[in-house]
Amino acid sequence: MNQPLDILRSVFGYEHFRSPQDEVISTLMAGEDALVLMPTGGGKSLCYQIPALARAGVGIVVSPLIALMQDQVAALRQAGVNAAYLNSTLSPSQARQIEQQLLLGDLDMLYVAPERLLNARTLDLLEQANVALFAIDEAHCVSQWGHDFRPEYMQLSVLHQRFPHIPRIALTATADEPTRREIIARLGLENARVFISSFDRPNIRYRIAQGDGGARDKLLRFIQDEHAGEAGIVYCLSRKKVDETAEWLTSKGIPALPYHAGLTANTREMHQARFLKEEGIIMVATIAFGMGIDKPNVRFVAHLNLPKSVEAYYQETGRAGRDGLPADAWMSYGLQDIITLRQMMESSEADATHKRVEQHKLDAMLGLCEMTSCRRQALLAYFDEILAEPCGNCDTCLEPPATWDASVPAQKALSCVHRTGQRFGVTYLVDVLLGKTDERIQRNAHDKISTFGIGAELNATEWRGVYRQLIARNLLLVDIEGHGGLRLSETCRPVLRGEESLWLRRELRATRAKNTTRPERTGRTGRTLPPDADPLLWEALRAKRRELAEEQGVPPYVIFHDATLMAMLEARPQSLMAMGNLPGVGERKLQAYGEAFLQVFRTCAP
Repeated sequence: MNQPLDILRSVFGYEHFRSPQDEVISTLMAGEDALVLMPTGGGKSLCYQIPALARAGVGIVVSPLIALMQDQVAALRQAGVNAAYLNSTLSPSQARQIEQQLLLGDLDMLYVAPERLLNARTLDLLEQANVALFAIDEAHCVSQWGHDFRPEYMQLSVLHQRFPHIPRIALTATADEPTRREIIARLGLENARVFISSFDRPNIRYRIAQGDGGARDKLLRFIQDEHAGEAGIVYCLSRKKVDETAEWLTSKGIPALPYHAGLTANTREMHQARFLKEEGIIMVATIAFGMGIDKPNVRFVAHLNLPKSVEAYYQETGRAGRDGLPADAWMSYGLQDIITLRQMMESSEADATHKRVEQHKLDAMLGLCEMTSCRRQALLAYFDEILAEPCGNCDTCLEPPATWDASVPAQKALSCVHRTGQRFGVTYLVDVLLGKTDERIQRNAHDKISTFGIGAELNATEWRGVYRQLIARNLLLVDIEGHGGLRLSETCRPVLRGEESLWLRRELRATRAKNTTRPERTGRTGRTLPPDADPLLWEALRAKRRELAEEQGVPPYVIFHDATLMAMLEARPQSLMAMGNLPGVGERKLQAYGEAFLQVFRTCAP
């Protein structure tokens, strides 16, 4: 039996395990079950890949997405591992060939879709094979409350029933306490050891901009100023907005592609392949895109709409900076986002319990958006993790927002909702507060009520900010009919009566983002390089990687990650032995690509 540390070094090219990888691997090596919660980019895959190689037999990996399977299998084959997948993209003859390899013991790892695994024929096949372990990736898909719920995952407890002596490992990058309990119960992991890594992603800078209008222009400035030529993902709530945003960015010279369930399977596959294989592509997508995307050098994730929960936000932003290099999570959200999501939840046909859970999740997300203290501390606290000091790498740390005593304006805003009959939207209410004499206000005789014209101390944008924060704090409720009318909640009474003071975040005028503590960016792509690095050599290394990737028909990062290229750039190895000491350079890759990269150094030598 090969030792795990030897496999880590010879196959994957790393010297040491990160905590708690070694403990997880030891648990599986001892034939015990494990539940692993580890952030994206934290090295979850190695937790099952290494024991699958170290134990006798084949490791069976349950994976929910075809793209993820293909990506991981390609990467494992590059490292010299005999890996394959069984999914709907294979022809019957190809599937039979892989099944034959499984039975002959020729495979180290086999990736299977959950629906394929649950097929009686597949389960019978596995009983004839020598199975080392079962790995259930993206285990949060078992949660009925989650946005990635997959019904087939609920049936995966069959693995425990049919194969009681084979160790199982369930892995996820995001799960709050209730979701963890659900994973354990539904997968029959009551006796599993639970490993919870820090959820912190210190290389990601969190930035959330409030305000209505101009979000698209802010996004364009953000990409042009900070991420020119780099890969990113832009999330939108609707398919229509995805199409419009992708088209608009393309018209501005940004290579952007749309991705949503309304596109044909062929188009989605083609766009995903371009995103993975080409440098600098931006994917504009609904939440249909992203789970299992293994591209390590996504330099930013942007949201043009508010996610429905902190889990969704954490998971989606976590697709940036998997390589550990600096990355951005940027979001612009406004009043309409809150109103739309509140309406969607109120008008859904879900039962009362489900609605209540969804409402609490949205409230937590709004709290994260409107807060004035460190966002990372709040984000980690949601997952029951304490960060002792403010992070210094989020917008509220770098540029602390001003707050103001909004008790009296809040009373005016709430009173205006009451006086107008609790049936009008924000634009109308602001017009009343500012004393605008339009035909509709006069027809409703709202130019005669006590709140007409009493809001001259604030402008329209500031009043919209007050209303946004009152809705975010549940002091005002949104009607479910879809017209955006507001009504008072029970919780607003103390504020309305002056029994409680209310401090709100002050609305900021739009300014260009500051990159206060980021390293200098150099080179054509805006990549963060060490101060003394040679940008021409960096581009030559990337070009060689791209050339080799095209020859192999794989994404460039499957050859080497950016972090490995960065290590090459700093070390400038002159021999295969020196090259083999770099992180991410295993024996198979050294043999296949070492000489090609050494030639780059010889050619570019000063």
